Amino acid sequence: MVRQRSILSLLLVLLTTFLISCGSPSAAVAPPTYTAAQLEQIQEYIPEIQAVRDRSKELENLIQKNQWIKVGNFIHGPITEARLTMTYVIPSLLPKDQTTARQITRDFLNHLVKIDQAATAGNTQLALSSYQDAYADIDKFLQLLPKTSS
Repeated sequence: MVRQRSILSLLLVLLTTFLISCGSPSAAVAPPTYTAAQLEQIQEYIPEIQAVRDRSKELENLIQKNQWIKVGNFIHGPITEARLTMTYVIPSLLPKDQTTARQITRDFLNHLVKIDQAATAGNTQLALSSYQDAYADIDKFLQLLPKTSS
């Protein structure tokens, strides 16, 4: 009986040693950060998006003056280029920000479509409302982008 207890104790010691050796210490994982290349790529695109943001009053004036052809040209020109640029930036963002950025660009596209539909129908109120929402989307997107100290 004593011999069986000794063997059982030895087996339990070996099993415990094996299980402890298989476990790895949990290393602290640093939060994801931007690489220098990612920051450089993002910073390259910001002026293009900001340039369209700075022209917001131009679109508002076109809508208020009911210049629907020029509104359409503005939407299909500079603003669509800004949306395309936004989609180029998304893969360079941190994974947690990518889903938010994709949703913002989807909302932005929907607001642009509403402006275009309002321009086709000559609906100034809907166009102005959608214009404000579209530029709010640009602001939200710009806030997602990392700030650099340069």
